[in-house]
Amino acid sequence: MIDKSVRKNKRQRFQRTLASLMLFNILCFSAAPAVSLAAPNMLATADTTKATEDKAATDKATTNNAKPDKVPSVDQLSLEVSSAVLIEPSTGQVLLSINADEALPPASMTKMMTEYIVAEKVKQGELAWDDVVTVGENAEKTVGSRIFLAEGDQHTVEELYIAMAVGSANDATVALAEHIAGSEAEFVTLMNDTAKKMGLKTAFFINSTGLSRADMPEKYRPAEDKETVMSAMDTALLAKYIVEDHPDFARFTAIQSHKFRPRDTSPIINYNWMLEANKSITNFKAYAYEGLDGLKTGHTNAAGYCFAGTAERDGMRLISVVMGTKSEGARFKETKKVLDYGFDNFEVKEVQAAGATVQGFETVEVKKGKGKEAGLVTDKALTFVVPKGSSGKNITFEAKLDSSSVTAPVAKDTKVGTATYSYKIEGMKETQTETVNLITAGEVEKAGWFKLFLRAIGDFFADLFDSIKNLF
Repeated sequence: MIDKSVRKNKRQRFQRTLASLMLFNILCFSAAPAVSLAAPNMLATADTTKATEDKAATDKATTNNAKPDKVPSVDQLSLEVSSAVLIEPSTGQVLLSINADEALPPASMTKMMTEYIVAEKVKQGELAWDDVVTVGENAEKTVGSRIFLAEGDQHTVEELYIAMAVGSANDATVALAEHIAGSEAEFVTLMNDTAKKMGLKTAFFINSTGLSRADMPEKYRPAEDKETVMSAMDTALLAKYIVEDHPDFARFTAIQSHKFRPRDTSPIINYNWMLEANKSITNFKAYAYEGLDGLKTGHTNAAGYCFAGTAERDGMRLISVVMGTKSEGARFKETKKVLDYGFDNFEVKEVQAAGATVQGFETVEVKKGKGKEAGLVTDKALTFVVPKGSSGKNITFEAKLDSSSVTAPVAKDTKVGTATYSYKIEGMKETQTETVNLITAGEVEKAGWFKLFLRAIGDFFADLFDSIKNLF
């Protein structure tokens, strides 16, 4: 047994010696090319390590040290309103805000939600413009602005929609609500659910029209003693949904007048005096505003005179809301101040194209790839609202990678991090922010085993040389 043990130990020593000789031959064979590859890679490794360390921490940078962009203060407008707001819908940027988050009675601006839901139903194929609506008791008994519908009357969805959008007809609005949901109460549930989906923080509806509870037909009043409320900000966001989800909105809201029935002695006149087309109408030309094509007026004793307006000039659309003004004409005069402030001082500018590199985050390390790095670019363009004539100075960013490295194979357009840009304009309350993804500019295939083996040898010698260097 001792002889067998000795023979086994000798055999193991022989195998280890043979393996050592083979490894020595491999290393000697690979030494020359390995050294030639290792030398440049030493610097690359050091740089990559530093870049990785930089990217692991959040980086902050500024484009230049110029003075911040500036716009006039909104205080100089001397607005006579309970609240007001101005937004640029494509970016969602708030350009002016006065008491904009307070929940107030919106009066007939409420109908914007009814309009949105009807248009959505048509868009989704659940409703057609030529569907026939039969008027019920609730619509007939509804007061305020109306077209004097009688129970049993029949009109198309489009006819009633025009009466609602142009003449703010409460009876037409109720008829549409009941046609869609079976009752106005059920439609109100749909309105409040839609408001939540839109992210409207203050909006609460008790009816489809904006009438005060006491002005509703008694039989159809909600049991809960509450009123419809909506802030100027939420009204503007609702308008944003209308203009973006239904870009053909103006085919209704820009109608100046409409004869509802052939027998009617006079047409419905649009309550929106600011329509650009009114510049040739004697009574309204003082209010007509270039590019204005919507959206909705409102008035009750509780709400005062309100208006959600939208206009487009030189490719930029703005949405304004004023609430609680003192008269019918005042709501348009105050709206003009708000819109003028926007068009006179701002423009939308693409300050960085999609596919741009971010300083300090040009690459990410790739493990086990044919290449050791993948280039990084932004996945979309960077757009801000800037002061007119400005290039958008003093934009800062914070960028980070999800991980310090990725493992091959890596597909093109793989998200590996984010960059958040911030832009502050003096004279504006809010700082504009926009986040873009950092994605790989191309694919990186996985390297074969032999390439990985040679790379490991190169890395071994690089580490060895570093160790030797550090001894001196």
